Amino acid sequence: MGGRPRALRSVLLAASIVAAAACTSNDDAADDVADGVTTSTADDAGTTSVPTTGTSESFIPQPAVETYPVPAGSRPHDVWAAADGAVWYTGQNRGTLGILDPATGEVRQVPLGKGSRPHGVIEGPDGAAWITDGGLNAIVRVDTATDDAVYYASLGGSHVGRIDPETAAVTRLDPPTDGQGTRRVWADSTGRVWSSQWNAGQVAVFDPADGSWQEWALPGHGARAYAVFVDDHDKVWLSDFGANAVVRFDPLTETTTSYPLPGEPSEVRQIHGRPGEVWFPESAADQLTVFRFG
Repeated sequence: MGGRPRALRSVLLAASIVAAAACTSNDDAADDVADGVTTSTADDAGTTSVPTTGTSESFIPQPAVETYPVPAGSRPHDVWAAADGAVWYTGQNRGTLGILDPATGEVRQVPLGKGSRPHGVIEGPDGAAWITDGGLNAIVRVDTATDDAVYYASLGGSHVGRIDPETAAVTRLDPPTDGQGTRRVWADSTGRVWSSQWNAGQVAVFDPADGSWQEWALPGHGARAYAVFVDDHDKVWLSDFGANAVVRFDPLTETTTSYPLPGEPSEVRQIHGRPGEVWFPESAADQLTVFRFG
């Protein structure tokens, strides 16, 4: 997690695990991405204007795009860019943990056992891969040595939940939009909690400091926000099933940038990254995609 405090790291660790476990069983190009980039601005009502052009967003980075095939039928669900340079993913249909070497493209598969249906994967404080496995009904231990809260997403309940690690008391945090279908959560460097809203096609943020919420609509019509990730510059990345794209949201300017994905369809259910890189597991295309920013 780079240079983020240990306390925040624990929040992200637990939030990713709980959010992954909360999903239902139904949760199962790009030679030149710059040609497909659009920029839009959210107005006060939370709607999105017609895409604009010009120099006002000239600072928006244009990534170099590369894809990495994984074994057919893997259906990569979640991905984690590990500290040693490898990239881990859960091969949900194969019951494996996949380990990709981006330098060579080589993929090593680690079988997780008969009946395995791996879902989420993260790098724990010990440097190991921690996986949620619905098929094996695996139990994951989360270190709650700090006093930080644990956040999770409830798709069916359309809310964000906060768990007090000392008392295990759960506080329900309801976004302003009813029935929005909160899908995933991720904390930024200040401790604010960002969430993707599947039903509403929105991105939202909760500020624990004052209990406030803000929401913004993703660009276009029929947006379906699934994955959410906050990079090392506190820019928010979301996958949009409706547009088969990923969206970069800048909280400072309240602008969005859409990047088409290589797969048709892609079905990106989780996003992760490290400085200079953002990784997307394309479940429907059996490949991993990385955006690299130089």
